[in-house]
Amino acid sequence: MERMEKPRQSWAGLWNISFGFFGIQIGFALQNANMSRIFQSLGSSLDDLPALWIAAPLTGLLVQPIVGFLSDKTWLGRLGRRRPYFLTGAVLAAMSLFLMPLSDVLLLAALLLWTLDASLNISMEPFRAFVGDMLRKDQHTAGYAVQTAFIGAGAVIGSIFPWVLEHLGVSNVEAGGGIPDTVRWSFWFGGAALFLAVMWTILTTREYDPGQMAAFGEEVDHPDGSSTIRALASKGFVTSAVWTGLGVLIVASVAEFGLEKEVYLLGGLLIAYGVLSAIAVSLARGGSATNMLSSIVGDFAGMPTIMKRLAVAQFFSWSALFIMWINTTPVVALNFYGSADANSPAYQEAGNWVGVLFAVYNGVAAIAALTVLPLLASRIGKVRTHMVGLLCGAVGYASFFLFRDPQQLLISEIFIGIAWASILAMPYAILASNLPQRKLGIYMGLFNVFIVIPQLLVATVMGSIMKAFFPGEPIWTMLAAAVVMGLAAVAMLWVREDGYAAPRASGARAAAAE
Repeated sequence: MERMEKPRQSWAGLWNISFGFFGIQIGFALQNANMSRIFQSLGSSLDDLPALWIAAPLTGLLVQPIVGFLSDKTWLGRLGRRRPYFLTGAVLAAMSLFLMPLSDVLLLAALLLWTLDASLNISMEPFRAFVGDMLRKDQHTAGYAVQTAFIGAGAVIGSIFPWVLEHLGVSNVEAGGGIPDTVRWSFWFGGAALFLAVMWTILTTREYDPGQMAAFGEEVDHPDGSSTIRALASKGFVTSAVWTGLGVLIVASVAEFGLEKEVYLLGGLLIAYGVLSAIAVSLARGGSATNMLSSIVGDFAGMPTIMKRLAVAQFFSWSALFIMWINTTPVVALNFYGSADANSPAYQEAGNWVGVLFAVYNGVAAIAALTVLPLLASRIGKVRTHMVGLLCGAVGYASFFLFRDPQQLLISEIFIGIAWASILAMPYAILASNLPQRKLGIYMGLFNVFIVIPQLLVATVMGSIMKAFFPGEPIWTMLAAAVVMGLAAVAMLWVREDGYAAPRASGARAAAAE
């Protein structure tokens, strides 16, 4: 069959492809800006926050590779390949957002966070692959730039909504303690917005069917899946034993060194991966050529070199982000509003201001994704552009130590916003033209593992570090974030752009032009 070229997408097409991410990000923003506040309003101590946040990255670790693998192999007629997952995740996430502010006990809020994050991940991961499915390679940068702009815009709305409601007269303090009305109404609004935005993408796009993908040279299924499993079958069990042994060592060290109980989860995950990888090798050696476990483990072990190198920077950059999301509210409340009491008006005021700060960095990201990043990439390349963005993030976190007025933190958020735009766009733009399209879902899911693993490490280890060295002083978490983001920038020195087409001088707009 003669190979065909995908049609170019207009700006309207790019809009429709990524508009659902606008709603998904409203949900993520409400979660990121308000969950620490909800947990503390329901009685959680500062030291317990990392443990309560573990649910979010753990669900991402489990869900994303599985959804990526399944969505590569799915075709449900008119509903398509990725859109069934958009719809499923949107329904479940909207329900979770509606129920979250009705929580009256800490355990229920933690369980709903787990459900919410799992649902958002079911929708989010296929959206990354959806861009690659629908666009020609010369439009990938434009596609991810538009997606990043929607992420930023959605996050602005989700982050700032409680602050807006307070200024409209909605109560920001719950009598007798608990979740205030500003947060309740924000979550209900977010659930409706998420569902409607995802439905817009589902109803306004039509995916290429397996025959069309084959004509484009991008088969829907994995024609080389058996080779991946054969490669896994040739491996021994040494690597599996190493992972298992490391997990056992970590579990044993918790009691020995008096570490926080969350560290048990880290050890347990390493043991689980070691055991699962051993099972995957056994299945592959037994001749099972289609099982999901062996395919996922085999693809993880056989990631392309550039993906492995980018994963290191991804690991450090998302470690810094997760430190920020967990700790910004207590940092701002204690160091800029003078309150550590979650039921005090000062603390709730700080919570609203954190929503404004998060809105600012997301707004900056939306603008930078369509302006600064394409221009900079056309001058110095995508890798160096990402390095600059990460260094901006390090400066933003470190600047928390320079300011005393909470309004001055808006300057910090400008730098963090540039970093956020780069983290959301540049790694995917670098990868998009070098990953086989037929395996884009699983590879995007596996790449996102390096978003999840650092979050788990922060959730399990940061509490022990803070309790041991800086009890009751959360401001030092920002120094940790600055250092880790700097390490992410350094890691980009090992990433090469060889084989990539240079960006056009006009950036994303040129890539999207008809």
